[in-house]
Amino acid sequence: MQVDDALLQRLEKLSFLSIEESKREEIIAQLSGIVAFVDNLSELNTDNVDDNFAMNDSGTPTREDTPSGDSAISDKILENSPRSEENLFIVPKIIE
Repeated sequence: MQVDDALLQRLEKLSFLSIEESKREEIIAQLSGIVAFVDNLSELNTDNVDDNFAMNDSGTPTREDTPSGDSAISDKILENSPRSEENLFIVPKIIE
């Protein structure tokens, strides 16, 4: 993949970023390096690697999803809110 100014302009538009003219060449060079590195990964021979390969055979550790913490902290935070109800912030509607 060729990283050029047209691609950088498209990435700017998609990411809502604005890159200074003085930094454009540097950013293009950095993105080209990243793309070249990823292209190198496609050359790896993975024929004998199991599809479920992981560094940890025991899987992803999980924990009980229980709330923890001092409710006094949330109460103190909500005291600073202009409006709150039932332990939640009340904010103005922004989407019709």
